[in-house]
Amino acid sequence: MKRAAILLSIALLSAGCATTREAISLPELDSWETRTAVLGELREWEFRGRIAVKAGDEGFNGKIRWIQIDETFNTTVGGPIGIGTVRIEGSGQTVSLTDKDGVRTELQDAELELRYRYGWTIPLRSLRYWALGVPDPALAAETRFGEDGQLEYLSQRGWDVAITRYREGGGQSMPNRLSAENGDTTVRLVIDSWYFFK
Repeated sequence: MKRAAILLSIALLSAGCATTREAISLPELDSWETRTAVLGELREWEFRGRIAVKAGDEGFNGKIRWIQIDETFNTTVGGPIGIGTVRIEGSGQTVSLTDKDGVRTELQDAELELRYRYGWTIPLRSLRYWALGVPDPALAAETRFGEDGQLEYLSQRGWDVAITRYREGGGQSMPNRLSAENGDTTVRLVIDSWYFFK
């Protein structure tokens, strides 16, 4: 009963956020410098889509919802495997995991502990930037661009990130399909919808 109340509270909170925020269109991203400046400074945005993670013999396919507000992120990952739906929240250096049973755990090294717990990991620290189609500004990166001037590849933190398709999001061209590989781990994202807020 307690778990049902917690889940209901989370659902109502999420619904409340969705209805009180005002969606906006992005300004024109007509150069790489403008794109990195505008997208790197976004304060509040969200994407929804699908995720596939493969690490050796482990992995899953499921849905993902990522909400970013300033330095705080809240992502829900759900798959048809034993883990059920997992909620990962982070603010600054603090990251917590809430598992399918509603048990919340503080993670000291989120990416390492996800691998230890489930056999796979997600590059949480930089994914917020890669999903937007820009490098993590805190780290050096190698980049490659397509003929249309869009970022198609970057190498950062030992991950090779390929953006294979863009589509409209917030009135501008945003990543639709991307993959990130590191050793035996591959994370694939299909972003179905983008939302940007004031």
